[in-house]
Amino acid sequence: IHPCTLCSAIHGSARFWSKPPTRFFRLWSGILNMTNNLPRIAFLGIGLMGAPMTRNLLTAGYPMTLWNRTASKCEPFVGEATIAGSPAEAVAGADIVITMLENGAVVEDVLVAQGALAALQSGALVIDMSSVQPSLARRLTGLAAERGAGFVDAPVSGGTLGAVEARLSIMAGGSEADVARARPVFEVLGKCTRIGPVGAGQLAKLANQAIVGITIGAVSEALLLAAKGGADPAAVREALMGGFAGSRILELHGQRMIDRDFAPGAPARIQLKDMRMILDEARAEGLTLPLAQQTHNEYLSLVANGHSDVDHSGLLLELEHLNGTLLGSMGRGPKEDTSNSKN
Repeated sequence: IHPCTLCSAIHGSARFWSKPPTRFFRLWSGILNMTNNLPRIAFLGIGLMGAPMTRNLLTAGYPMTLWNRTASKCEPFVGEATIAGSPAEAVAGADIVITMLENGAVVEDVLVAQGALAALQSGALVIDMSSVQPSLARRLTGLAAERGAGFVDAPVSGGTLGAVEARLSIMAGGSEADVARARPVFEVLGKCTRIGPVGAGQLAKLANQAIVGITIGAVSEALLLAAKGGADPAAVREALMGGFAGSRILELHGQRMIDRDFAPGAPARIQLKDMRMILDEARAEGLTLPLAQQTHNEYLSLVANGHSDVDHSGLLLELEHLNGTLLGSMGRGPKEDTSNSKN
């Protein structure tokens, strides 16, 4: 494309920058369609995370083939992408294969048992953006190499909101060449950091999930403690946001707890799966992680009590169950001091 053409396209509207990144993706889609040289992406797993990620990739102009176990979840993209009937059919002829699936067992089933890896073309690149065991990532790398394909493990943080807004934090493990090849795709979805060789991305995700799970527990306890004493938990959250205790968890999930909005962004069962993987990896490395163990136990109880599909911020529900009280039923002002009251 001639530089003047590109500049004209970008600066043609004074309002271009008013709503990034959507306007940027739409413009970029048109530019890329003119060049017609983008790699074809096969995306396996059109769920809570996969659907908005697919939307952003389509908007950026990538030709795509989609597959999901529940085929109806692909219906919003009919007419924009090719819908495949099986994982093997989806990856045939794809330059890049992205998986965003629930756990390691599903990833292994789709890639190995259902024949996706066997159907890869030589030179393809597999990017697993699911959260799986580091050991599985390393094993899948070897299987992909047998087909002449590269492999990058690239789990994400940021939840469904980050996926929608293309602000995911992407933790990539793989060779420098493979991560560099994947980077243009990652830039459409968020910000990528190469952590190290294959498996390192999953280790970073485990570290992320340890912090997330433990911090959700801390926020739950802090708000319940304050409310039980008579403080307004909304005011407590607002005050803490301006201090050293401020965090993304307190900002977003603290508000969820106050609003009792536990519609799943990241389901509790997934957080439990991640806490289990953290403990498994710790044992393999000879480590004892008491806070992670306690948080795992709390999520285990939450799921056992029928809350597997609530958002992971719903850990508050288990704390309320343990204490026999609800955050929302507490007083909204400080308790009166009656120690000096007269009879």
